[in-house]
Amino acid sequence: MGVSRLLAKGWVVFCLFAGGYALEAALHAGMPVFESLSQVLLTVVLFGAMGLLFIGGYGASAEVGTPLVARFRPRHILPGFNEIVFIVFALAIFIVQVLYLPDHAQGGILGALQSAIGFAVPGKSPLRIALAACGLDGGRVFAASFGWLLAFIYLGSALSRIRLAAGIVRLEHKDRTPSLGPAGLALVEGLAAVVGIQLFYVGSLYGLVPCSVMQGIAGDVVMGPAPLMLAYLITAALSNLLALGPEA
Repeated sequence: MGVSRLLAKGWVVFCLFAGGYALEAALHAGMPVFESLSQVLLTVVLFGAMGLLFIGGYGASAEVGTPLVARFRPRHILPGFNEIVFIVFALAIFIVQVLYLPDHAQGGILGALQSAIGFAVPGKSPLRIALAACGLDGGRVFAASFGWLLAFIYLGSALSRIRLAAGIVRLEHKDRTPSLGPAGLALVEGLAAVVGIQLFYVGSLYGLVPCSVMQGIAGDVVMGPAPLMLAYLITAALSNLLALGPEA
């Protein structure tokens, strides 16, 4: 998968989640449904179009002289199996964050999940410390735990078909060589995955983010879909790396 498509998918996911959290906050504050929906929808469309415009410009400049329409294929937007699993898990994360956690933030299966994820993810401890310093409730910790659980499930599912994904990537590279080259693409995505692991899995990000950000929409995105998006990035990086081999 090329950088432009990966960036476009990530930007769309971010805009949809941010819009969903903004809509939930507006409705919770007592704003009328139609007014809240119209304002949030307009903002999401404008920000989404702005980001996709820049990303599309980068993708169009990758191959000068080749029409953009000629490079477009239906498979570029139709979701594959991994994308369908990602969408289902992303919806589950949003539903749990918005509908379930506000009334079930303590005890039960959530407590067991938090303990298990805390053992597997080193970044849970810095996250808990950062949230406690900001005086935020424990529901965000449980939301992050649920996000990491689905991220691990998604990563395991995607890795079980990594050779098939690498073979598809190799065929795409034969049809159109990435602007960075196959090796350069794998390097860029691999570095981005390493940075994401350091920031979210190890937890280096949480001590740097101010409380005003943690308690806003950006904090909700970090608690929810960020682990799942990191798992998707890792899968894309490994697929491009494996595609460099002749056996892919």
